[in-house]
Amino acid sequence: MAGFYEQKDQDGITIGWQAKVRRKGFPTQTKVFRTRREAADWAAIIESEMVRGTFAPRTEADRTTLGECFERYLAEVTPGKRVKAGQGEYSFIANWLKRPLSKRSMSDIRGVDVAKVIRDMEAEGKSANTIRLHLAVFSNLFTVAKSNWGMTSLDNPVSGVRRPKLPGGRERRLHPGEMGALMGAVDLNMACLIALAVETAMRRGEIVALTWDKVNIKNRSIFLPRTKNGNARTIPLSPAAMVALENVPPRRNRKDADSVFGLSDDAVDDAWDRARIATGIPSGWGDDALHFHDLRHEATSRLFERTDLDIMEIRAITGHKNLQMLARYTHLRTANLADRLAGAKRGGVVYGKRDSE
Repeated sequence: MAGFYEQKDQDGITIGWQAKVRRKGFPTQTKVFRTRREAADWAAIIESEMVRGTFAPRTEADRTTLGECFERYLAEVTPGKRVKAGQGEYSFIANWLKRPLSKRSMSDIRGVDVAKVIRDMEAEGKSANTIRLHLAVFSNLFTVAKSNWGMTSLDNPVSGVRRPKLPGGRERRLHPGEMGALMGAVDLNMACLIALAVETAMRRGEIVALTWDKVNIKNRSIFLPRTKNGNARTIPLSPAAMVALENVPPRRNRKDADSVFGLSDDAVDDAWDRARIATGIPSGWGDDALHFHDLRHEATSRLFERTDLDIMEIRAITGHKNLQMLARYTHLRTANLADRLAGAKRGGVVYGKRDSE
């Protein structure tokens, strides 16, 4: 049975309530709460789990705060991830550590607490995708704490929370003249990099990490041993992609000679921004703005506009995780099919025209 005991300070003022649950065959469970109602709710959960046989000791989860777990996560889990993923986690966790929730014990965190943080992030102007990435690392922390750190009583508070809905994918494509303008606003190295992006649908990180040993000129292909999705893929090179690679300026006397372009993510972003400003292309996230990642959308769209590639071949080139992610491009293929049908013959007649006409 449960008992509740008032906690007072030296002046006799009530500062909390201690809940104590005793049941034969189980260790006594004790925890202090701000109000008696919170203490009673906690005790009811403990007693229910003991009756149903699902009780697990909460000692570790009770005495460890969210912030302490995130610090351990940074030391043990994040370093084992790919560089790009690890860098992202550092910033997300730093944000969590600044929030009051990080002072709460792991066992004390509920879905309602996570929902409040989501509302706070939305009020701060964070995008839906940024919030979902914050929730992903938060959720994984609870999974690791439960499976690897002995906090077996934990339930993941993210599992039942409504996550912000992601907006539709950007549809920005290159406008007539933009490609030439951008190429004229950058040096030869960056121009070759942009051309390769448009011809291969490679992500910025994949291009930046590309080394010459992964380029097979003879077979006209690029091999990426590990991509964003964790899978390897081989990308066939078009004639234009081959020309781009053949024109990359040599850097044999530099430490980064093995790198195809010798540029970092930040260097690419800086060069892109300078070119965008020089050509008058807007910044931001409006429909007219153009981001480097939009080149991947442009490249994928061009692949769909071809009639000699099926969707599985396109997926193999672009490295999209599943076919659902390519669904928004199908209207391009539909338009091509309509054009082909417009010229199809039916019984010697091409939509009202005979062969002799």
